Amino acid sequence: MINEPDFYGILQAADRIAPYIVKTPLVQSASINQLTGARCFFKCENLQKAGAFKMRGAANAVFSLTTEQAANGVATHSSGNHAAALALAARWRGIPAFIVMPETAPLIKQQAVKAFGGHITFCQPTLEAREATLKRVQEETGACFIHPYDHPEVICGQGTAALEMLETMPELETIIAPVGGGGLISGTLLLVRGTVRPLQVFGAEPALADDAKRSLQTGILQPAVATATIADGLRTALSPRTFGIISEHIDDILVVTEENISRAMRLIWERLKLVAEPSGAVPLAAVLQYPEKFAGKKTGLIISGGNVQLPG
Repeated sequence: MINEPDFYGILQAADRIAPYIVKTPLVQSASINQLTGARCFFKCENLQKAGAFKMRGAANAVFSLTTEQAANGVATHSSGNHAAALALAARWRGIPAFIVMPETAPLIKQQAVKAFGGHITFCQPTLEAREATLKRVQEETGACFIHPYDHPEVICGQGTAALEMLETMPELETIIAPVGGGGLISGTLLLVRGTVRPLQVFGAEPALADDAKRSLQTGILQPAVATATIADGLRTALSPRTFGIISEHIDDILVVTEENISRAMRLIWERLKLVAEPSGAVPLAAVLQYPEKFAGKKTGLIISGGNVQLPG
């Protein structure tokens, strides 16, 4: 296991996870291009196994473990996509996955974890409860902790999405990724800066969950605050590791309104005929809200996931 994520770790991750993940398509919509004034290329991680980019990091972390490290399985705390991805990756390796989930976790994500064979322990929806419950589960099982984003191999796995984007469309001028805990944007930044290409990389987050933007502005890691943003996957705060990577390499973090997130999600559904969860629509929301930054530019947008609870 590597000590810190870097460009070469992402290249190794791409080889390691190739048998397990989907090389998701990069698609366009003429009508979205016309509407935004940008040339948008959507990386469809909503079509990834387990329905989100989290599959990349989870698979890389699980298959990076030595036989001894993996002997008692893996454990994590997660309210959603990382939980399902880790459960599936563990099943592929033939080891148990112990998942601590808040009682408020979306039902669709609970069901996914169970379907992939994960063992769920519920807790109160606070960070303190998550960490305390996880500690107890680890003490009982001896499982290896795989953090949802503050983990070198997870970050390297997430960086493979940007690697595929540039392999498919090397002319990209800009990439936008959503920002929650920072694993995806950190992997994206390390990949792009490692290629020494003159690309701009932007993070995008809800205005109601703007701790990453505030951290960047102040130079001090800011805590997440309780929020009702519809982009539930982006309610998590950065870690010192992801904040350090972002601070060094990011061009900017763009905050977007709830209205633009909803509008972007609807556009993806209607124009691309794809299901995107609110977090996955946030990059398009940034293009809608800041059109002058992307006008005429070949812009890659990562649709980070498609696990949304539909009515009925």
